[in-house]
Amino acid sequence: MRLLTIGENEAGQRLDRFLEKYMDQAPKSFFYKMLRKKNITLNGKRAEGKERLLPGDEIRLFLADETIDGFSAHSGKSGKEKAAELLPGELTPEILYEDGHVILFNKPAGLLSQKAEADDISLVEYLTSYLLESGQLTEKDLRSFRPGICSRLDRNTSGLVAAGKSLRGLQELNLLFRERSLHKYYRSIAAGAVEQPVRAEGWLLKDERTNQVRVFRERRGEARPICTEYRPLSVFTLGGRPYTYLEINLITGRSHQIRAHLSSLGHPLIGDGKYGKPEVNRFFQKKFDLRHQLLHAYRLELPELSGALSGISGRTFTAPLPPVFEEILQAAGAASR
Repeated sequence: MRLLTIGENEAGQRLDRFLEKYMDQAPKSFFYKMLRKKNITLNGKRAEGKERLLPGDEIRLFLADETIDGFSAHSGKSGKEKAAELLPGELTPEILYEDGHVILFNKPAGLLSQKAEADDISLVEYLTSYLLESGQLTEKDLRSFRPGICSRLDRNTSGLVAAGKSLRGLQELNLLFRERSLHKYYRSIAAGAVEQPVRAEGWLLKDERTNQVRVFRERRGEARPICTEYRPLSVFTLGGRPYTYLEINLITGRSHQIRAHLSSLGHPLIGDGKYGKPEVNRFFQKKFDLRHQLLHAYRLELPELSGALSGISGRTFTAPLPPVFEEILQAAGAASR
């Protein structure tokens, strides 16, 4: 028999969801069969699986250890590598803020937010390793709870990423981003001169086969509506061409929205291999060794909050610009305000 006592990171979820995480290789039918036979009980009583768990609840598994561990992908695996050793120095994220429920990172360009292949080391793996190494999570905790990020950035987009360290923090952060009750601003340098603030609307259609999107002025097929606001911070000339240092407010959050939308409006981001201008990209690669789109999640403005998010209530956070971004602005004589 194995006794599981529910802690803060497990509370609030349904019993069957908890069991599915704890034994993540078992079919759902197994849990309901075991519940019916009272081989799995909640607080010493028969349960259906839909009960909401509370801190201190006791789940008893009247199963062999071999059965329990055989149904768990995490059994016997250790993820307690030192976080600093997972990634090369230039890909190590900077912690901008941390409390018991939330952590904010400045993600460098080149680091995945979430893994794409089995062997990838992404920001999620770094976060898990950091929490294990610092004693904020244990291997046992990972059987039923996984910390996660709430705001994904493309691999080659840098800047602010919010993550939940606890179940409550993760749930409340996800709701905050889903309801878009916060404000997230990006910084970039785009080709061409943008003299006035712009609020642009359109329709975005993604080709899953090529992982590229197209933007139209009118609705087409399964295209989804998008809205992007951007305002110029400074206009300058480099190599005989005009460029604009922009602040961008993402009103809707679609895949590649900023990059594709500005490109469709004649202002592609510098360094963007998918939606940019090859001749512009060659200039910045040769002069500044810029090898990715220059797009940075710069500022996060939060509303008044409570509960697990009270530590970030009403606050504004900024992520310092990457060195190559600062270098280009300095060469252009543009302030990085």
